Amino acid sequence: MASTVPHHQVSTTNDIPDYRIVRSLGIVRGITVRSRSVVGNIGAALQTIVGGNISIYTELCEKAREEAYELMLQHAAAMGANGVVGMRYDANDVGQGVTEVLAYGTAVQVEAST
Repeated sequence: MASTVPHHQVSTTNDIPDYRIVRSLGIVRGITVRSRSVVGNIGAALQTIVGGNISIYTELCEKAREEAYELMLQHAAAMGANGVVGMRYDANDVGQGVTEVLAYGTAVQVEAST
């Protein structure tokens, strides 16, 4: 597995508690594109009849977000970052049953605050 940024040094805000930003390295992103399988669609259709959480789609979405997040961290580490600030997710349909998930933020170098 490629080098990655520690999860505790990722923030949705513009700072990381207990650290100070010493250098901004630019935008980083991780993207994944997922599709629903025929079997998954049938299972989800059955779950919609009963109502409630559609766990098949929940699991698909969670896996896509996790993959995009990890790719973003690898991209940041490849740039020399040890942190990411302003982290966000975005998702878009790119075709029938096909969705892209994007994790993005600003790669930074941080050091512990004194």
